[in-house]
Amino acid sequence: MKIISDSSSNLLRRQEGDYTTVPLKVIAGEKEYVDDEALDVSRMMDELKTVKGKTHTSCPNVYEWKRAAGDAKEILMITITGSLSGSYAAAEQAAKELREEIPPRKVAVINSLSTGPEMQLLIEKMQAKIDSGATFEEVETGVRAYQQHTHLLFALQCMDNLARNGRVNPLVAKMAGFLGIHAIGVASQEGKLQMLHKPRGRQKAIEAMYGEMTKNGYAGGRVRIAHCRNQEAANAMVDRIRAAYPNAPVEIIPATALCSFYAEDGGLLVGYEDGK
Repeated sequence: MKIISDSSSNLLRRQEGDYTTVPLKVIAGEKEYVDDEALDVSRMMDELKTVKGKTHTSCPNVYEWKRAAGDAKEILMITITGSLSGSYAAAEQAAKELREEIPPRKVAVINSLSTGPEMQLLIEKMQAKIDSGATFEEVETGVRAYQQHTHLLFALQCMDNLARNGRVNPLVAKMAGFLGIHAIGVASQEGKLQMLHKPRGRQKAIEAMYGEMTKNGYAGGRVRIAHCRNQEAANAMVDRIRAAYPNAPVEIIPATALCSFYAEDGGLLVGYEDGK
């Protein structure tokens, strides 16, 4: 069984299992940044600050999804939320063609309705089920059930790229940066960005995020944190979680290009499972 993710999962490679990614791209003027292991994300973020015109992102195409599948006969694809990107639609078309070309090839496409660290949790669940000897159907059914108990929170210090791409009001983005406000939000059940709180300062933002986690039933389960050039805040989030649950399995990874583009400097993304 092969797992394929688009690069918004931040997991460009994994040690376990048969796994690969297809890259999204960040477009700034004439320059294209491919979200793969060769990209210097920090340099990209510095260069984007100098861009005056519009920037946007580009999803993997059908051919890239099919190429990533290779000769695998059982394939699990997972994508960034379909409400924000065409990645899911491209993966669905690729899956349709793969099934038709080499029957009885099995292909499932999971719309994460999220991004980043919540996708990471779903990928880890798929791999755990594969390792346990589950069938293809059992892996797909299991991860879709698990998806009902995973969540994504984000804390943004800057929203310029979201404003440029029409995701938030430009005036709101400008005032948030000027006032030092952190925008705390979630990935909704429909896979859209939903703003919840606007605390001032990092510590209030951490408390607001942890409060949302407990409200959603967090009880010491797995947490995955991605950050854009903000290891200190990521560490502070870990400390807050482990103050209540000392043995909570928490991991931190740097955000790759796509998540860094939208989270921007200082941004935190937190994926976690509830205890339900």
